[in-house]
Amino acid sequence: MAAAADPRAVDAALEILREGGSAVDAAIAAELVLSLVEPQSSGVGGGAFLIYYDAASEDIDGYDGRERAPAGATPDMLLDARGEPLDFYDAQASGRSIGTPLLMQMFKLAHDDHGRLPWARLFEPAIRLAEEGWAISPGVARVLALPENKMRLREDPAARAHFYDAQGNPWPAGHVLRNPAYAATMRALAAQGPRAMTHGPIAESIVAAAQRGPRAGTLTLADLQRADANRFEPVCSAYRVYRVCTAAPPSSANAMLEILGLYERARPSPVGPADADDWAAYLWASRLAYADRDHYMADSEFVPTPTQEMIAPAYLDERARQIDLRTAPTTVRPGEPAGRALFERWGSAYSEDLGTTHIAIIDAWGNAVSLTATVESFFGAQRMASGFMLNNELTDFSFRPTIGGRPVANAVAPRKRPRSSMSPSIVTDRDGELVLVVGSPGGSDIIGYVARATIGILDWNLPVQDALALGNATGRYQDITSEPDRWPAGVGDELRRRGWRLVPPDGTSGLHAIRVTPNGLEGGYDPRGEGAVGRVDASGAVVRQ
Repeated sequence: MAAAADPRAVDAALEILREGGSAVDAAIAAELVLSLVEPQSSGVGGGAFLIYYDAASEDIDGYDGRERAPAGATPDMLLDARGEPLDFYDAQASGRSIGTPLLMQMFKLAHDDHGRLPWARLFEPAIRLAEEGWAISPGVARVLALPENKMRLREDPAARAHFYDAQGNPWPAGHVLRNPAYAATMRALAAQGPRAMTHGPIAESIVAAAQRGPRAGTLTLADLQRADANRFEPVCSAYRVYRVCTAAPPSSANAMLEILGLYERARPSPVGPADADDWAAYLWASRLAYADRDHYMADSEFVPTPTQEMIAPAYLDERARQIDLRTAPTTVRPGEPAGRALFERWGSAYSEDLGTTHIAIIDAWGNAVSLTATVESFFGAQRMASGFMLNNELTDFSFRPTIGGRPVANAVAPRKRPRSSMSPSIVTDRDGELVLVVGSPGGSDIIGYVARATIGILDWNLPVQDALALGNATGRYQDITSEPDRWPAGVGDELRRRGWRLVPPDGTSGLHAIRVTPNGLEGGYDPRGEGAVGRVDASGAVVRQ
């Protein structure tokens, strides 16, 4: 089974699965198609985290394709001449925001470990679409027409020529696009592997785009050739009768595990989505976990991060004692999971935006992939190279290197990875058997989206599709970005009565999940987007949900 943000990506995954490809093979093929048809969200010019479940060994592996800052990055590079943070859109649409793309290096690592089909075979669906053409979806057309995208995308010659007509108007939904430059990049990667992104004409086009003004960056060929993807041990935590595993730093997905741990303590016997106490417990858990995440989490290669300390049972017990379901909190401060010395070391800072996707795959052997990939904001840095968009991942760093006279954990540094909220997750039972594959795009809200969906599926026992369609709520700030119209009647009113300030969201989820049930696989996709779910049945036929 495969679930992804565009039906054409699902078709690519199912094509590979039907030929006997692994979950990793199918995820790679799907993402290469998403890079083409959903370029505002992810692609070969960006990065990702991948969590892999091996059914035979019951091992769970992690793969890190997060971009790194160039060697020439400086702590003040996201500040203007007065020392104030750049306007976000100016920082985004610039060479300064571009980190080293590491998606393809990560894919090669995962394929070397878990691939079944030849590497080059995985590129064929994307090459075919790029050469034959595909219809622009309504969602892509909508974001192309946003004023901030129209203004800055049209500054880049390659992006303007690809996405807009001769008068500078965005192509409408249904318009058939072709991308021969992307097809050529796919052929080069199929033949040369990730080296095609670090040496030769594709690498040179990336560097030229990054070093072009206005707001030129410092990315060089040496940066591309030095940075690399790596394997990591996933961060795992017990949750009721389950074990939940997700990405390690520089992802801050351990905050998602903290939400689950706090929710479990506040609601040892949850009732369901119509119960206001269940929602109040989830919102409290979110406020507490986000406060910890914003203060502490960053690239653990550069700063000490209390990754395990934030999900330690004793710390969760202590933190959960603050929860009072009768009333909403006002100010929520970070706790001290690693002691006061680390607490006093950092100033808190916020960052991150939208421009991400998620893929869930289970193959014929029961192996699974949870993949979250991104170019950061819509269309990344809004600069195109060799047929693909480049990321603006460096705006995930704190723009201010110090706050209140103290350094910020997530400040810019040469070759550092910016903090992420990507939370691709795999859930097993206590015996190691696969239960759930889940994840979402959505900037820093990803943490809340994945926690809320996991609670809906495992605790409230909702069908996967219903759990993903249920209204979101993110408790990062005092104003709770939420969708009460998607909740059972009366829940929103009761939460407001308790003091929760519910405001409309400024972004949306893109949840995809697959659950293993006694009756087979049950998948779901986020109805807020343009996703799909499909499977290959026992006869080899493709069935779309």
